[in-house]
Amino acid sequence: MVLSRFKKLFEGLFGGLAAPLHDVGVRPNTLTAVGLALSAASAVLIYMHKLMLELLYPSAALIILSGLCDALDGAMARMFGEETPVGGFLDSLLDRYGDAVVICSVIVSGLCNPVWGVAALVGSLLVSYARARAEALGVRMASVGLGERAERLIILTTATLIEPLARGALNVAMIVLTALTHVTVVQRAVYFWRRKGVEDNA
Repeated sequence: MVLSRFKKLFEGLFGGLAAPLHDVGVRPNTLTAVGLALSAASAVLIYMHKLMLELLYPSAALIILSGLCDALDGAMARMFGEETPVGGFLDSLLDRYGDAVVICSVIVSGLCNPVWGVAALVGSLLVSYARARAEALGVRMASVGLGERAERLIILTTATLIEPLARGALNVAMIVLTALTHVTVVQRAVYFWRRKGVEDNA
């Protein structure tokens, strides 16, 4: 959707990093793994926020960097013809782990109501599952729905930055993510039904 266009702009601005990184031996799967490591590091800092609330600032920066890796791994794979089924599978799998570890850290750190946190986590996973299942059945889901990963990362990053200044921002973010992700699941289900319905009636 709108923020997915931001992701394309993001790739355009930083896609130039793909070539020099590739020249020094970095490969798409490496960036995918680094993205997960950055998400895990962000989760650790979120968990440690009780020691120093300002740790949420570098945590937000790490979320942004993990998003950069997510943009660059795909850009690099396309640029150098290194797109593979294994790479695509690994990218999707590790992205889900990255999303989950950050949201779980917000939950166990007490920065949100656990109900909203779990609901946001389930919604995030179902958004990805809906796409994977639909595309396995031949229906493309790219850019379908309001809450793709780019949108979710932006919301989470913004709330993490605001939290030290306005306590409760991450709880609000979990509520927003809950609504956004579950609406997206419905949008994808409706889109799939319409596409397959057209094919079945053709």
